[in-house]
Amino acid sequence: MKDTQKAGKGTTAVKKRYDGFTAEEKAAMKDRVDEQKVSARRGGKADEEGALLEKIAGMSEADRAMAKRIHAVIKATAPGLSPKLWYGMPAYARDGKIVCFFQPAQKFKTRYATLGFNDAARLDEGTMWPVAYALTKMTADDEARIGALVKKAVS
Repeated sequence: MKDTQKAGKGTTAVKKRYDGFTAEEKAAMKDRVDEQKVSARRGGKADEEGALLEKIAGMSEADRAMAKRIHAVIKATAPGLSPKLWYGMPAYARDGKIVCFFQPAQKFKTRYATLGFNDAARLDEGTMWPVAYALTKMTADDEARIGALVKKAVS
């Protein structure tokens, strides 16, 4: 005969709450959910560039200046990429897949902004290559380098 154990009186399961996400990370996830809801309501035909430009306009001065210049470089270099928001950040997609994105420093309270590339970007060089670049300000050389990276990413 097997012994069975019964829960004692007065015992209750205590649910532990996972608090591993920062407020900024939670906000980014909420942004993504909101983006998907808006896209679904409008049949995927939302004014995504308008929303992106509105998001840029609401950034801190330093982030806004970089985001505007990056947007201009990407539009000039790869007009086939579709501007859109991705987790509340300006991003650029091809066939619905994010190729690159701009993460403002204020987004996660970091000391620099980031220009990142996802796996849809064709930046492969051997067995290892960079997919994110820290930005503290934009120079003409930086713009040229970003243009070259974006061109390679979509080639």
